[in-house]
Amino acid sequence: MNKKTNEELQALVNKATAGDKKALETLVIGVREIVFNLSLRMLGTFSDAEDATQDILLKMITHLSSFRGDSSFTTWLFSIATNHLRNYKKHMFAHYPLSFEYYGDDIENGKIHDVPDLTQNVEKDILAEELKMSCTNVMLQCLDMESRCIFILGTMFKVDSRIAGDILGMTPEAYRQRLSRIRKKMAEFLGKYCGEYGSGRCKCKDRVNYAIQSHRINPLQLDYTAAAEISVQTLLNVKRAMEDIDDLSQNFSFYKYYQSPERTKHLIQELLDSTQFSIIQNS
Repeated sequence: MNKKTNEELQALVNKATAGDKKALETLVIGVREIVFNLSLRMLGTFSDAEDATQDILLKMITHLSSFRGDSSFTTWLFSIATNHLRNYKKHMFAHYPLSFEYYGDDIENGKIHDVPDLTQNVEKDILAEELKMSCTNVMLQCLDMESRCIFILGTMFKVDSRIAGDILGMTPEAYRQRLSRIRKKMAEFLGKYCGEYGSGRCKCKDRVNYAIQSHRINPLQLDYTAAAEISVQTLLNVKRAMEDIDDLSQNFSFYKYYQSPERTKHLIQELLDSTQFSIIQNS
């Protein structure tokens, strides 16, 4: 679906709202990964991202008849998804909020050498990679929800500032200014504390046991290691407008994109199989 024109997408929407199940499946499966990756960055954990992905796709289905083609289908979907995620209160970090100050203090003062071996015979290099990928998401949770959304849209999805402004209800100029400030703040934190991507003292391999003790990672459930990656271009292809805003974008190239877990795919298929098409026809 990522190579379809807006006209083709509009035709799929028309067929889906008229009761064509195959057209609806094409739309849902075509946007599933971009919704999952947006949810994962916004919420910080695979389990929360899976739940939110299902919620967002259900919203998309039930509001499909309201899509009129005034914007691209992806922009319309991003508006639904970001509005849902900005108001999402069920995820773990809504109950246990983070800040850069707290995160930095934990890096500086966490007693990482006082923790016994908790690796449960899983290779430490594998656990270190899991922690590194988890940390890139957890770091995003130090931003307030709107700043997080601005950063994710601009740095990871490279959404055009005009489109992002429409999605978030601000002018393109305001969006670009805020994105620049947020990226600098993130880059400064990485440079100060992270030994993987900056000059800091924090090394993932040294903190594996501490992270297990703190329930940051689970040797028996390695979500990032188990997830299949998808190429950056696969996600970028679903958008028509992109722009590079400043050179700091390269500092965040470690953010990877993942296929949604198989259990999410099965749940979405069950949703599609059980959907009463009168829901979208009458919505």
